[in-house]
Amino acid sequence: MKKISKVLIANRGEIALRIIRACKELGMKSVAIFSEVDVEGIWVRKADECYPLLGDPLKAYLDYERIINLALKANCDAIHPGYGFLSESAEFAQACEDKGIIFIGPRPEHISLFGDKMASKVAMKAIGVPVLEGTDTPIVNKQEGAKIASEIGFPVIIKAAFGGGGRGMRIVKTEKLFDEMFDSATNESKKYFGRGEVFIEKYVENPRHIEVQIIADKYGNVRHLGDRDCSIQRRHQKVIEIAPSPRLNEQTRQKLYDISTQAMEKLGYESVGTIEFLVDAEDNFYFIEMNTRVQVEHPVTEIISGIDIIQRMIEIAEGDTLKFTQENIKLRGFAIEFRINAENPQNNFMPSVGKITTYMTPGGPGVRIDSAAYTGYTVPANYDSMIGKLIVWAIDWEGAVKKAKRALDEFYLEGFPTNIPLHREIVKDADFMNGHITTSYLEKKLDKFNLNAVNAIAKEDEKIANITALIKTINTNKIKARH
Repeated sequence: MKKISKVLIANRGEIALRIIRACKELGMKSVAIFSEVDVEGIWVRKADECYPLLGDPLKAYLDYERIINLALKANCDAIHPGYGFLSESAEFAQACEDKGIIFIGPRPEHISLFGDKMASKVAMKAIGVPVLEGTDTPIVNKQEGAKIASEIGFPVIIKAAFGGGGRGMRIVKTEKLFDEMFDSATNESKKYFGRGEVFIEKYVENPRHIEVQIIADKYGNVRHLGDRDCSIQRRHQKVIEIAPSPRLNEQTRQKLYDISTQAMEKLGYESVGTIEFLVDAEDNFYFIEMNTRVQVEHPVTEIISGIDIIQRMIEIAEGDTLKFTQENIKLRGFAIEFRINAENPQNNFMPSVGKITTYMTPGGPGVRIDSAAYTGYTVPANYDSMIGKLIVWAIDWEGAVKKAKRALDEFYLEGFPTNIPLHREIVKDADFMNGHITTSYLEKKLDKFNLNAVNAIAKEDEKIANITALIKTINTNKIKARH
């Protein structure tokens, strides 16, 4: 395989910055791209080279032909897609390959397989992975869907067949709600993914959302890097991720590891990937999907495993073998990631972007910040509301929760509302502190939390104002004393 010397990063924000840092440590040059609204992006300054993408700010990062041409112009050997945008586009991966550029990720056929939720479900079932009862082919006809739902038995869940991230997904608890939910799911699927096909499966009440991080080279070597609990979600969007799950039965955990690695060995998968499961109250687990890319929550796995996932992705793309056996990987302690979003908890979590006027981040042992934010940076309204991630680690679960409380208390971002107040409430909650979390956690707790972000900011402002007044008084007294 060809060695990589220069990488174009087909992404933006904190993941672009994360990849730039990995490239620097590997001795590789990095090339950033940026839309018209991302001119002030810190990743643009940190990369060795940068190129603008003119035109529509959102479409700019999806125009893979232009991105590939930029990579060729800049003499790049490889492209890293990050997450989101083109990261799970089999067409993009194939186009890179056709142009002689290394795509840092899985092979196009695996991206295509797992991008089709129906096909991936059938494939995983065929190799012995448990799946939820449901349809094996996409549904477009409402009457056919209603008949299948009745046969499965309510509640059921309708999911977009060619999308993810919670879009095109509806839970149907009774038969009389089916038609309305079916229309809502298919319309949203058409809007976000260009296709309205859905599939229907049995809905598991109050499960845990557990995922297994896989890493595999081109020579059939597959390893797992432990599990993550992503049960704390809002509208099917992850809010907090934990590694490993604090309340997973150890026997179930090992079964998840074994079945995940065996499945990827049988399929000949390579690069990194995340296999996602639902685990019910009796510890039965069911495959729901696989993400063929680096996850937003990869830092918690890096911290407990000591493995730099981005660097290993790049080395695998170069053709290197994995340098560690499963026995070499020692998972240690607990890590928690908090997604810091520019959204207003007091106004139904409405996106609330703008200029960051004050930005003070926590630090100390066991605290990591992955973010492209800084004081004076204007967060654009064109993209996802996530502006960074706070990650904490401690040797035990109790210590990780305590560290999270302290770090969140230190985190101060002014200029617009964020979801930091929500995180502060969660880490004080008894169920969270005891690790008792399911996918319905936030749905049940949200109304009980104090999400008064304005008062929290005002309290910090008052403190800063008092300190400023004290400094002025001291300086005034010094001047008087000299005279």
